[in-house]
Amino acid sequence: MKLRRTLLAVALLAAAVAAAGGAWLYRDLAAFRDTPFGSDQEKVVEIAPGTSARQSLRLLARAGAISSERRAWLYVRLLKRDRRPIRAGEYAFTGPLRPDEVLERLYRGEVKLYHFTVPEGLRMEEIAGIVQAAGLGKARELLSLMHDPAFAKELGVPFPNLEGYLYPDTYSFPRDPRPQTILKTMVGRARDEIHEAMADLPAGLRLDERQGVTLASIIEKETGNPAERPRISCVFHNRLRLGMRLQTDPTVLYATMLRNGGRYPHNITRADLLAPSRYNTYTVNGLPPGPIASPGAASLQAAFHPLACSDLYFVSRNDGTHVFCPDLRCHERAVRRWQIEYFRARRTVAR
Repeated sequence: MKLRRTLLAVALLAAAVAAAGGAWLYRDLAAFRDTPFGSDQEKVVEIAPGTSARQSLRLLARAGAISSERRAWLYVRLLKRDRRPIRAGEYAFTGPLRPDEVLERLYRGEVKLYHFTVPEGLRMEEIAGIVQAAGLGKARELLSLMHDPAFAKELGVPFPNLEGYLYPDTYSFPRDPRPQTILKTMVGRARDEIHEAMADLPAGLRLDERQGVTLASIIEKETGNPAERPRISCVFHNRLRLGMRLQTDPTVLYATMLRNGGRYPHNITRADLLAPSRYNTYTVNGLPPGPIASPGAASLQAAFHPLACSDLYFVSRNDGTHVFCPDLRCHERAVRRWQIEYFRARRTVAR
């Protein structure tokens, strides 16, 4: 009987200890769950394919993304989260975060993203350099694909390269994306904007996708003022309709760049204006054979939806705006005021 009472007492004590220990563990894990942890410095963790849940927690703890590998392991085991698949990839954590916030990123595959922004009006070579500077590819490899006619055809681009179809926008990719993935994404954005610009075309507009994107690229390079683009488009549409040459300087710069092996000129010479090239709209009629840059949405809209006007000329005021003229006499007055006299006065002041 005495032995039986002793065994019962021991069992009750063990149960009490277990209950106390369980209560303490619950409080400890609850505090772990509810307490944000981590510094404001970015912590980057690389989870390789096949990494187990326990190994992933060890990497997170070593990087300082969670406070304790042991507590984290008990926590995920208690909730049976060790059975959830963790997606491989590069993850970044900044600032104090609760364990659930850290773990959910691994479960959902919310990997670290790298960003780059392409402004309107850039050429393929310039865009390739931006992507390389963001650490998302090599310019040489990107340019090889940009100039590949088979790749352009695969993406539905109606030209032998991707000039004009690398849409200006901000893009985000995980580390080490395939160059094909980057370019497909950019071309996809361009095609979306082109289709939107070609919706509800004005009656009588004779402009297909090739012509429209080419014209939009010229409009993009002619002005940085969005309000002027539909009017500049009107000038070009009027000149095309009347059989006049476009005589637009950005096409001469592009032709000179091609002639100089990719080196873009800073100024146009008389020789450049007379140099034979399919892109030189001072020497050939109509549009050049393809885009000269990547136009943005405003220029695409302007190309397919020009303003109704009678203008045939425009001259820069040297402040980002232009003077528009319906005839040669008006144009010659604008040239005299805003080019000849304007720069003569500047040279006089400079002396």
